[in-house]
Amino acid sequence: MSFDILLDLLETEDETKVALEALCRQVLSAFPVVTAAGITVLWETGPVTVGTSDEVTRHEELQYRLGEGPSLHAVRSGRVVRADRSAVRERWPACAPSAEQADMYSCLSVPLPPDAEQSGTMVLYGAVPQAFECVEESVLDPYLDAAAVEVRKARRHGEARMLVAQLGVAFRSRAAIDQAKGILMAMRGLDAATAFDVLVAYSQRENVKLHEVAERVVAAAPKFVPVRNGL
Repeated sequence: MSFDILLDLLETEDETKVALEALCRQVLSAFPVVTAAGITVLWETGPVTVGTSDEVTRHEELQYRLGEGPSLHAVRSGRVVRADRSAVRERWPACAPSAEQADMYSCLSVPLPPDAEQSGTMVLYGAVPQAFECVEESVLDPYLDAAAVEVRKARRHGEARMLVAQLGVAFRSRAAIDQAKGILMAMRGLDAATAFDVLVAYSQRENVKLHEVAERVVAAAPKFVPVRNGL
C-alpha cells in the first residue's frame, strides 16, 4: 500500500465536520430556547467553525478575526460566558453588529472540556434577551463530551497523517540516496561508504539537503551512462 493511499484513508476532516454539525442540530432540537448553535475548534492552522446556519459560522469566525467576542473570551478564560445584546455592545463592540444583523439577542458560550486536547467552544444563541440566564451549563455536558471525542479523534488522525507524510518523504529520500550511491559506485568505482561520503560532502559544501543532492545525481545519470543493447 502506498503512502498516498494511507493518507487518503486517514482523511477525516469531513467526518469531523459532519459529526459536529449533527451535535449542533441535536442541541437545537433539545432546547427550545436555542435558535442557533455552533462549535469552534482552534486548530494549529486557525479556527474552524461548524454551526446550524451560515450566520453562526460567519459570526463565530468574525470574532476570531477581530480578536474579541464572547466565544473567544470563553476560550481564553476557560470560563462560561453569558451575554445579551447590550453586554456584547459594551464588552465586544466590534462584533456586535454581526450578532444584531443575525437576530442574536443572547448567547451562552461554553469552552470544550480539557480532554478534547484542543481549545474551542460551543456557543448557543437565543432570539430573546437573557435567554440563557437560568440555563445551567451542566445540561450541555453530554454534548460537550461528544464534541471532545470527535475533536480528539480528529487530532489523532491529523497526527497520524503527519507521521505517514513524514515517513513517505523519508522513504522517498532514502530511495533516492540509495540510487545515487549506486550510481557513484558504478561510475567512479567507489564502495558504498565512500559514495555516501561524497554525497554528504557535496550537500554540506553547497548547503543543499542530502536528498536533493541525491535526486540531482539520479536525474543527471542518464546523461553520463552509456546506453547499450537498447537498455
